[in-house]
Amino acid sequence: KMLGKVLCTVLFVGAFPSPAEASQGHISVVLLGATGDLAKKYLWQGLFQLYMDQVSSGHSFTFHGAALAALEPGQRLMFDVLKKLSCPPDEAPDRCAVLKDQFLKLSQYHQLKTAENYAALSREIETLLRQEGLKEAGRIFYFSVPPFAYTEIARHINGSCRPPGGAWLRVVLEKPFGHDLRSAQQLAAELAGFFREEEMYRVDHYLGKQAVAHILPFRDQNRQFLDPIWNQHHVERVEVVLKETVDAKGRTSFYEQYGVIRDVLQNHLTEALMFLVMELPANVSSAQEVVQHKLQAFQSLWGLERSSAVLGQYQAYDSQVQEELQEARGYVSTTPTFAGVLIHSDSLRWEGVPFLLTSGKALDERVGYARVLFKNRAYCTQSGALRDAGHSQCKPKQIIFHFGHGALNTPAVLVSRNLFRPVMPKDSWKEGEARPDLHVFGQPLSDFYVYSPVKERDAYSVLISHIYHGRKDFFITTESLLASWAFWTPLLDSTSRQPPRLYPGGVENQHLLDFEMVGGGVAFTLAEPAQLLNPSGQTPSDFRAIQSKFRQSPLVSAWAEDLISQLASDMEEAAVRSVARSGQFHLALSGGSSPVVLFQRLARHHCGFPWKHTHVWLVDERCVPLTDGESNFQGLHRHLLQRVRVPYFNIHPMPVHLNRRLCVEEDGGAELYAKDIVALVANASFDLVLLGVGTDGHTASLFPRSENGLEGAPTVVLTESPVKPHQRMSLSLPLINRARQVFVLVLGKGKHDITTLLSRVGHEPRKWPISGVSPSSGQLVWYVDYEALLG
Repeated sequence: KMLGKVLCTVLFVGAFPSPAEASQGHISVVLLGATGDLAKKYLWQGLFQLYMDQVSSGHSFTFHGAALAALEPGQRLMFDVLKKLSCPPDEAPDRCAVLKDQFLKLSQYHQLKTAENYAALSREIETLLRQEGLKEAGRIFYFSVPPFAYTEIARHINGSCRPPGGAWLRVVLEKPFGHDLRSAQQLAAELAGFFREEEMYRVDHYLGKQAVAHILPFRDQNRQFLDPIWNQHHVERVEVVLKETVDAKGRTSFYEQYGVIRDVLQNHLTEALMFLVMELPANVSSAQEVVQHKLQAFQSLWGLERSSAVLGQYQAYDSQVQEELQEARGYVSTTPTFAGVLIHSDSLRWEGVPFLLTSGKALDERVGYARVLFKNRAYCTQSGALRDAGHSQCKPKQIIFHFGHGALNTPAVLVSRNLFRPVMPKDSWKEGEARPDLHVFGQPLSDFYVYSPVKERDAYSVLISHIYHGRKDFFITTESLLASWAFWTPLLDSTSRQPPRLYPGGVENQHLLDFEMVGGGVAFTLAEPAQLLNPSGQTPSDFRAIQSKFRQSPLVSAWAEDLISQLASDMEEAAVRSVARSGQFHLALSGGSSPVVLFQRLARHHCGFPWKHTHVWLVDERCVPLTDGESNFQGLHRHLLQRVRVPYFNIHPMPVHLNRRLCVEEDGGAELYAKDIVALVANASFDLVLLGVGTDGHTASLFPRSENGLEGAPTVVLTESPVKPHQRMSLSLPLINRARQVFVLVLGKGKHDITTLLSRVGHEPRKWPISGVSPSSGQLVWYVDYEALLG
C-alpha cells in the first residue's frame, strides 16, 4: 500500500495535514515522454516543486512516468533523473530529504504503447485509490512527446484512461502546435474529437516566465500612469527580442523543419507582444476576457509581406545540417536562424507605431526582453553632468520587461526614473539594489526603478502550478493559436524560397544583422559582403516577372509577392492616366481573400495613387449586413479604404441591405446600383475592373449555370452561390466587358487546376463564367502567380 506508507511517514515528520484533510481528493499525474530531454531538464523538477508546494493542500498525489521503453530500462532511466532533483535554497535540508524520498516513492514508471497499456494504468489508479479509501479529484496527462504522436495518445486516453465521473481531466500539450495554419487546424480538429477545450492546456513556457506573466498585471496596477501615454502619440516603438549565443547543433533536424520564425516568433515573442498591445481587460485574471482582447489585437494587425522581414543564417549551419542529417556535400539550406520582423496595427491606439520582433541563434549575447520606448520631445540646455541624471527629462524614457539572462541575469521590470515610479506588488516583487557597474541600453541601472521577483521560479514550475489550479489564462487556446498561425503563415509562405543573409555568428560582425525600417518594411542596413553570400560565393538568382499570353490576352506571372507589387504599380499607372484624361478614375474591386494583400500593398506603398479623384465600386457583394465579417465591403474597408484618403462620396458599397431586409428583389437594390453606375460612370464603362477566379471557374458572383448576369443587357443582378451566404449581388458579364481595362488576379496552388483548364477551353461562360470575360473595346490582362500557373 504505497500511498498508505507515504502518508504515515510524512505525518510522522509533520509535513502533512490530518488524514481527513489528506483524503479530500487524489490527483494522478502522468508524464508521457518521461525519459526525454524536456522531462529531464524541466518537467520532473517542476512536478517535484508542485509536490513540495501542495503537500499540505489536502490532495494526495501519485506520479506516473510513461514512455515507449520496456519496464526495466525505462524505470532505470527515469529514476536516474529523479535522484538528481533539488529543493529551493530556502528549503530546510531535513524536510527536503524527506519530501524527495516521498516523491520517489510516489513515482513509478509505465510502458504506454497500446490501448491495453492505458486501460491497465487506469485500472491500477482505481485499484490503488480503492485500497486507500481515497476519492479521485482528477488526472493530469502531460504530453512531452512529438506532436505526430498526439492523436494516437489522445485516442487511448479518451478511450480507456479518462477519470470517472466527477473527476476532472487536464491534458497538457507542448509546442510545436502545427507547422502552419492548415496543419494547426488539422491538429486542433483531431484533438477536439477527443478532448473538450477546457481540458486542454497548450504550453508556451514564455507565459510562465515571471516578467512576461507580469506584463498584464503591471499594466493593470499602473493604469493611472499608463492610460495617458500607452498610445501612438507617446510610444515611439515596441521591441520584443530573444537573442541566443548557442547555435542549432543537435537540433538541426527540428530546425530544418521549423526555423527561427516557427520556433520563437510565432509563439513566444508574439504572446509577449499581445500582452503589450491588446486592450486591457476589465479583469486581467479572466482567461475568457484575455483571450477575447488578444483575438481583437490579432485582427488589428496588418498582414505580413516578404518585405516585412529580414532573414539570416549563421555560416556553420549548413555544415552542421550535412553532418547531423547526412546531407550531401554542397547541400544548401535556406532555413533562417535569425529573423527581424516589422509589425503594424491599424487600431486607433497603435496606428503608425512599429512593433519589432527579433530573434536569432549564434548571436553576441543571451538575453530576452520586451521594451516599450517612449517619444521624447524634451531638450535640455543645462549640461547633463550638472543635472539629476536619473530624473533628467532628456534621457530616454522606457519600460523594459526583462525575461532573464543578459547583464541583469534575472527576471526584472525596469521603468525609467524620468517616467514614473511604478506600483508593484510587494509580496512578489522587490526593488533592486543599486548596481553602478551595470548598464542597460547604454544607460546606468541607476536611471531606472528596477524590480525583481522576491522568489525566482522556473517557468515550467509556474505553469505546472497553474495547471494544478486550473488557471487557463496562462495557456494558448485553440482560437488564439489559429489566429497566430493565420497571421504568420503568409510570411512563412512568401519567404520559403528567400535565401537568408549569412552571418559568422558570435560577437564579431554582428553589425551585418543591423536592419532599418524602409518604405513600410525592413531591410538590412549594410550591403551583403560577397564572400558571405553562399558557399560557392555566387549571388543567388532572383525570380524575374515574365510576360507572355494566356487565353490570347497579356499574362504577367511571378512569385506572389512580386506579382502583387507589379499589379499594384499597374493599377496606379492606370489611375494616373485616367485622371489625366478625364479628371477621375472609376475602379471596381472584387472581394474574397486573394485581393487582401493587394489592398494592403496599395495602402502602404502607393502614396502617389490619386485617391482624391478615385471612385471605388464593388464588383460583387454577399447578401449580409455591411458590418458583417463576410461582407466584401467590410474587407475592402478594413484593408484599404480606412487607410487611404478616398472622399466619402466616392465610395459606393452595393445596396444589399434595404428596408432592414437583405437582397429582397422588390426592394430594387440591384436596379439602384445600376442607376448609380449609369449616372456617374461615363457610358457605364469602368476605367478598371479587378476580378478573381474561383476553383469552379466563377468570377465576381457569376457562377456556372447562373440564371442571371451571363448575357443580355449590361446591368447589376442578384445571383445564387453554391456556398453560404447563398444570395449575392454582382455586376453582370456584359457590364464587366464594357470596362476600359480588366485585370484578373489568380493566386496559389489551389488555383492550378482551374488555370490549366482555362488555358484549354474556349468561350463557354455558362460552364466557366470567367471564360466569358472579354472586354468589347478594352484590354484584359491576367496576373497569375507561379504556383497557380505551374503548380
